[in-house]
Amino acid sequence: MRAHSERSSQFRLLLVMPSHQLVRKGTELGFRIWSLWDPALLDEDFRPLLEEFSEELLLADFGDEDALRALIARTARTHDLDVVLHCGHGSSVLPVAREAWRLGLTPNPPQVHERLRGCEAVAAPAEAPRVSVQTLTVDGTHHLIGLTAQRTTGAPDFHLTGHLHPAPLPERTARQVTAAVKQLLTASGYRSGPAHSQVALLPLGPRVVSCRAQPAGDRIPLLIEIARGCDPERALFAGLLGSRPVVGPAERYAEVGFFLLPEGRLETYTGTEEIAVSPWVCGARFPYRAGDPVAPVGDRRSHRAYVVVEGETPELTRARVAEARRDLIAEVRPSGP
Repeated sequence: MRAHSERSSQFRLLLVMPSHQLVRKGTELGFRIWSLWDPALLDEDFRPLLEEFSEELLLADFGDEDALRALIARTARTHDLDVVLHCGHGSSVLPVAREAWRLGLTPNPPQVHERLRGCEAVAAPAEAPRVSVQTLTVDGTHHLIGLTAQRTTGAPDFHLTGHLHPAPLPERTARQVTAAVKQLLTASGYRSGPAHSQVALLPLGPRVVSCRAQPAGDRIPLLIEIARGCDPERALFAGLLGSRPVVGPAERYAEVGFFLLPEGRLETYTGTEEIAVSPWVCGARFPYRAGDPVAPVGDRRSHRAYVVVEGETPELTRARVAEARRDLIAEVRPSGP
């Protein structure tokens, strides 16, 4: 439990699956925030940070829809909440959206999330370049925060290995990508909040392959802040109060690269100290300890270990990510029967 200023009583939020960075920034802006997670999905090293910055860290089994909705309703009554916002994805999105709508704590009907899910059935070739699109909707108007390119392993698997912001796209392509996402959000009836979309760049034009009503993950908000000086996470809270985001031009590039480790169990590692003191490194995380299981490249869990760099060109940020990966020397015992 934290001490709060008088201003903090003006707006109370329940955030489902938020990052600790998001909760910290909301608290610094004067919001009172209750966080809700399924303990099976929460990284243990994030738990104390969420407890520190939240009014309370609530835990629930997201597989039990009735219990989840009952906890949301009870928390809303007890603390007189203003808004319930889901910040992640998965099977808990619709139950949370339905309960928030029933309680009058969201402007987005549950059908919005169902309509947005519909575009995930749209397929695109794996080799098609993909762009992540970050938007913030305020009072029904969709504002572009940024376009971020995906880095991959290339053929044959095209596993995601990182992100680059801003995406180095021709102006016409950027306009087409933005228009496609905004059209989808409008058609869905989305009224308020962040959205993270993925768009495949195809020969006949961009195709939206996923759109979720949530903040971007994989430290993309940090990339945007580094490159543009606009913090999407702080803009989210301002948007809840009706303020539109102000996004300036990019002055540099920022890239996050995941550490590409083989699957198995970590035995030893060195190099994290050298990476942390590199002048172009803006953030890094290596959450593994000796004996921990390591997820393979292509597994979402592998994104937990990363480095964030800045530079004047995409080529320079790519080279700096590669250098950080070389500096990390890890011995991983292969998984066996």
